[in-house]
Amino acid sequence: MTITIDQAAPVGTTSTRLTRPAPGPTLLSAREVTKSYAVGRRRAEILHGVSLGVAAGEMCAVMGPSGSGKSTLLYCLAGLEQPTTGSIDLLGRNLATVSRGELARLRRSEVGFVFQSYNLVPTLSVGENVALPWRLRRLLPPRDAIREAMATLGIESLARSLPISLSGGEQQRVALARVLAQSPRVVFADEPTGALDTTTGHVVLDQLAAIAADPQRAVLIVTHDPNVAARCDRVMFMRDGRLERQLSTPSAADVALVMAELSDGSTSSRS
Repeated sequence: MTITIDQAAPVGTTSTRLTRPAPGPTLLSAREVTKSYAVGRRRAEILHGVSLGVAAGEMCAVMGPSGSGKSTLLYCLAGLEQPTTGSIDLLGRNLATVSRGELARLRRSEVGFVFQSYNLVPTLSVGENVALPWRLRRLLPPRDAIREAMATLGIESLARSLPISLSGGEQQRVALARVLAQSPRVVFADEPTGALDTTTGHVVLDQLAAIAADPQRAVLIVTHDPNVAARCDRVMFMRDGRLERQLSTPSAADVALVMAELSDGSTSSRS
């Protein structure tokens, strides 16, 4: 099977597509994952037995109505939260059995994050924020890789600026440059274009798609935007803490239709 992604058109449009090989080995998997929280004397059940896999060379999206559990699922998959039951394997490691130190090292070296909140350190310059993963590992940052990542995203001239002086779009580019320079094997993105203008959102999606085009890497995105999901190879839909359906290489219209069905409580067949 041939999988294609749109590398050139604005979000939600079509143009010449680049062809890439079918997905490779599984880099991320979840088996019967549940998650609940104590709320007073009762427990709020957020995830109900979620199972999924993301392979090398894939960019996948998770969508669902508000409160469906998609962000909670992403945090569990990334090791930022522990599931109540079930198992998660990330890059061949069972997250339930690794130490906190090993998990921290894994996130600093082989896992990247692109969140809507940017997660920049306000007292560090742009260049220092991009280099932060190496500093945390007590390694000398690779200047060429950092410079190239910033140049790719058009922020090289901002290297000495502080985050407070940047626009939201520029801050998101800094967060993405940090991921590009780090070159992680798995990237988690939570609403990466949610607060961005169309042009900046297009740049972010292009770079996430380029990461996933590498046959050794994968990207998992949580999004509410059908146009973002349509850029992905596969879209998994959640409702009430369960995976309800998935689509491969869908159009934005396909995604919007399923989302409408899930939001109004309609029952649709799995695919």
